[in-house]
Formats: sequence, C-alpha cells, structure tokens
Amino acid sequence: MKRTLVILIMIMVIIISPLYAQMMAQGVREDFKTLENWKPQTFPKIPRHSTYSIQNEGGTNVLVAQADCSASGIIYNRSFNIYKTPVVKWKWKISNIYQAGDEKKKSGDDYPLRVYVIFKYDPDKAGTWEQAQYKALKLFYGEYPPHSSLNYIWANKKYPEHILPNPYTAKTQMILQQKGPEHAGQWIEERVNALGDYRKAFGVDPPAEARLAIMSDADNTGEKATGYVDYIEVSAQ
Repeated sequence: MKRTLVILIMIMVIIISPLYAQMMAQGVREDFKTLENWKPQTFPKIPRHSTYSIQNEGGTNVLVAQADCSASGIIYNRSFNIYKTPVVKWKWKISNIYQAGDEKKKSGDDYPLRVYVIFKYDPDKAGTWEQAQYKALKLFYGEYPPHSSLNYIWANKKYPEHILPNPYTAKTQMILQQKGPEHAGQWIEERVNALGDYRKAFGVDPPAEARLAIMSDADNTGEKATGYVDYIEVSAQ
C-alpha cells in the first residue's frame, strides 16, 4: 500500500511540475473583466485611498484608477518567473499630470498611473545582515516585504533621465515611461523588458519570482487625476 502511494505521488509530481513550469513560462494576462484577481494595497499612514473600478469604454472593459488627495494600489494575485517571462505589455491613458508632481522630490512623488513589477524577497539568497533586517520587518508587518521593485510611471516632468531612484527608497527604481502632458487623454501601448530594465536600474540580477501591481496616488501633491488601463500582459520574449 505504501509503495503504491509513493509511486502515485511520484507520478503526480512528474505530471504537475512540468505543468506548473509551463504555466509560469506562459506568463499572465489581465483584461479587467472583474477585479477578482487583484487585492487592495493600502498604507497605514495614508487614510484616504484611491479607488479602482471596472468601466466599459467602447465595448471594452477597462480599469479606472482615481486618485484625489489619496494613495493606494492593487496587486495581482498570481506571480510569474521574470527569467522565463520578462516582457510586460500594457495599454494606458491618463486624464492629466500633476502640476506639483516632481519625480526627484518626496513632496512630488505622485503619479496619475504607475505599473509596478514587484520582486519577492528570497531568504535563501540573502546575506546574514539582510536576513536579519527582513526578519525584523516580518515581525513588524507579519510578512516579508518585497525585495525590490520596478516602477513604470507616467512622469509629471520631462527629466532627461530614463531611470530614477524613488525619492523614498532606492529599493524602488522608477522608469520614466511617459513624460509630461502631451499624450494625456490618449491611449498609449507599452512594451518593456522588465528583466533588462532591472539589470540597468540595479546593476544585478533580480529574484526570479515577481508580481504586478497598479497604483494611482495624489497624497503628496493634494491633486487629483484618473488613470485607465485597457490590459496588462506578461509574456516570454
């Protein structure tokens, strides 16, 4: 009996492992029929939250992200392997930029729309000091915070740089994907290689496991804007 059970388990592992690997290699795609695949991300010191809803526009469902002196985000509940599926594509538009928005200042760190690629902390690959830091953070927050993240932003200003560190933390590197108000109100399709961008931004290889997140915030500037996302997709080369 035990021998039969062991054989069955081995067969299941042999069958399931390639299917899981194949699923991870296929990436993800979200067309925003609902928000059931997303969970809210709020911040303890920011009482006013941005809102996220589904709206039909021209027969297509789109995500509507509204910020009004507020900040919060949504995180996709499925992860992917950045080495197998490094390409991120999405289609977005915004109503306006922020007049007081400034990518180089904490007081201006607001964007009508951001697309995050968040990388999971891996304790097995961390040094002793980093392990100690993350253990302390886990005790405080109840779980490990992310290792690092890329933040594709619709920038308010037209700085010449393509990559800037976030004013609050170098663990988040910002990619200035769009700049300024010229294309506000227009749908723009984007295609990036997040693995290549991570290597440029941080100078090292990222952890393998990553997730998507979307955010619209205006808590620092006290302004308001609406962002729209038609779809977002992660795929192989």
